[in-house]
Amino acid sequence: MTPRVSVVIPVYNEGEGVVRHLERILREVLLPAEILVVHDMPDDTTVPFAQEIARHDPRVRTVLNTYGRGPANAIRFGIDAAAAPVAVVTMADGCDDPRQIDDLARLVDRGVVVAAASRYMPGGQQVGGPRFKRMASRWAGRTLHWFARVGTRDATNSFKAYDTDFVREVGIESNTGFEIGIELTAKATRLGRPVAEIPTIWLDRQLGESHFDVGRFMPSYLRWYFFAFGRKLPADQLAARWAARKPDTAPADRDKEGTRA
Repeated sequence: MTPRVSVVIPVYNEGEGVVRHLERILREVLLPAEILVVHDMPDDTTVPFAQEIARHDPRVRTVLNTYGRGPANAIRFGIDAAAAPVAVVTMADGCDDPRQIDDLARLVDRGVVVAAASRYMPGGQQVGGPRFKRMASRWAGRTLHWFARVGTRDATNSFKAYDTDFVREVGIESNTGFEIGIELTAKATRLGRPVAEIPTIWLDRQLGESHFDVGRFMPSYLRWYFFAFGRKLPADQLAARWAARKPDTAPADRDKEGTRA
């Protein structure tokens, strides 16, 4: 059965901690789905645990990212490899609520190109996390919503669903961290494409160590923050921009790129 949603999970040495999160996703996602566990290294500690789950549930596949290391490249590779018309990006640390994956995917089914899980709309909440990161994210989300009319109060959250055709049309230029969420939201806004949101409760990770480096990722976030305020762009102009910048890489044959035990 062709999946209706591809769940893309970038991982980096999550080890056994990924098991609980994958089990929750498999339990909560009711739409026909594939779960792509995207790793940068064959010896990533996440892989054996994900493969053990894959032995019992064919929806799970481990996928080796060949675009280059880092979360941005892993997410881009995962969306390029997705078989479904909707890709939902979620983190491996359990901070996102997997019960909302179906709702986000259905919003894309209804015609939006970006569906955001929002911590900052009524009914949403952020629990824990570094204070500066919380303040900066909330400020960026509110100002983009008020002044750039981006369609969500939480443009920086990575927990989003995307129309995969839209992503492949406009491309993903980010190659550093988790700024893909704001990049694709900004591109949708500049094209006049619909963006929607639902409230979410985000919980700071309880296991392991966060790999979010504010100092390293901030310039990339600011680049796309200011990009969102530009005038409306025609689709062909944005597509041409991506064609000129697109790296000469593509996922390998699907039977070769994924590893299923």
